[in-house]
Amino acid sequence: MDGNHGPEVAPAGHGDAGFGRAAGDAAAIPGTAEAALRGRLATGPMDLDCPPTDSAGIIDRIRELEDWKSAASAEQARLAVAFELLQRREQARLGVPAEKLGAGIGAQIALARRESPARGGRLLGLAKALVTEMPHTLAALETGQLNEWRATLLVRETACLRAADRAAVDAELAADSGALAGKGDRSMVAAARAAAYRRDPRSVTERAAHAATERHVSLRPAPDTMCHLTALLPVTAGVAAYKALSGHADTLRAAGDPRGRGQLMADALVERTIGTPGGISGVEIQLVITDRALFQAGAEPARLPGYGTVPAGWARERIGAGTNAKDRDFKTWLRRLYTHPGTGEPIAMDSRARLFPPGHRRFIQTRDDTCRTPYCDAPIRHLDHIIPWHTGGPTTTDNAAGLCEACNHTKETPGWTAHSAPGPRHTLEITTPTGHSYHSTAPPLPGTLLRPPATDQPGSEPGSRQLHLIRVRAKALKSRKRAAVAAA
Repeated sequence: MDGNHGPEVAPAGHGDAGFGRAAGDAAAIPGTAEAALRGRLATGPMDLDCPPTDSAGIIDRIRELEDWKSAASAEQARLAVAFELLQRREQARLGVPAEKLGAGIGAQIALARRESPARGGRLLGLAKALVTEMPHTLAALETGQLNEWRATLLVRETACLRAADRAAVDAELAADSGALAGKGDRSMVAAARAAAYRRDPRSVTERAAHAATERHVSLRPAPDTMCHLTALLPVTAGVAAYKALSGHADTLRAAGDPRGRGQLMADALVERTIGTPGGISGVEIQLVITDRALFQAGAEPARLPGYGTVPAGWARERIGAGTNAKDRDFKTWLRRLYTHPGTGEPIAMDSRARLFPPGHRRFIQTRDDTCRTPYCDAPIRHLDHIIPWHTGGPTTTDNAAGLCEACNHTKETPGWTAHSAPGPRHTLEITTPTGHSYHSTAPPLPGTLLRPPATDQPGSEPGSRQLHLIRVRAKALKSRKRAAVAAA
């Protein structure tokens, strides 16, 4: 979210527990990763004040640092498993139902590693597989013969196997066997798949059949106002769709169409999906832009929710395409969004369109842009009460945060709390069951100044009285919210 997440804060009394120890009453993590990591810390990267100056020495140092990163990844895996064990015990002590034990653990690991909660769950799964079922892969990671990504590939390709079969594949592909020496990612995946199929062909076949249920379409930003529209499909459907698009492109090229083959395939995909050649039908696309950039050719970039920042000139062209009667691709509505001139905090919003969701929902989605959990930039699916409604939290924009579905469920796990915090814009503070706090500030809207100008200070200009009243009301509201938190 464009750097909107502030630094994490450790709770009082939590210091450096040392490598190989988890919080609370955990004993030392079993040994090899800790010893390897301590050894690398003592002999390797600690000598950075005397970097090598010859080419061979630089390459040796790069390799040494890569080995150190792998050893650190192995230690993180062991610590993650120990942390999950402690958290499950604590959740059981608090009376969490058996089917819900483990909720929110991956999210805590993700925050500690500055990753999204979704990736935190995958990292925890990787750690459990390495520590409990794949000792040879873990040893290769500890010694730098594998990096974390390649260890992930081996874990992924053996996920459908029983523990005994997975251990057999792990031994077959062990680093000291030479089976993976010099292999790239694709060759490594192929070797793991073949070994898994030899052990349990039925499970591998069933996994392939189940994979079809995970088909989906995703959207990722690309440079220069482009994007990647990606479909995960069964291989037969994917090949058939590609052949249909490529055949259509070849026919148009043969007829003299000047567009490139890739352009023709992309255009055909859009037209066949939307149903309108070159246009957009039945879909609303929001665009946030300042009045200066829209009407006075200002230079502030605009924001396209679900994509990110776009150039102001490009945004004006798109809006012009919707208002030009001769070439109208889509209809255009303008909604006024009022923001504080110094901080960019949204204050109010109006609507001139007919078929829109409730105004407050649109207001929060525009303000937050993506999920407000730190390091998570998933699309907003839920509007969450920061102070829960059932404990007296009001249904207001200040007490609301846009969250993805997974983060909203995690927030309801025992030990997780959230409340508004002081900040230049709407700021959310999330506290995990271990007492660590993380901050998330709503991203600045287009045209927001990095620092309030001098005229925004109370008493400096005639218009400052109104700004001062806004600040006074905001402080009063925050005081009421703090009282509500205390009462809850």
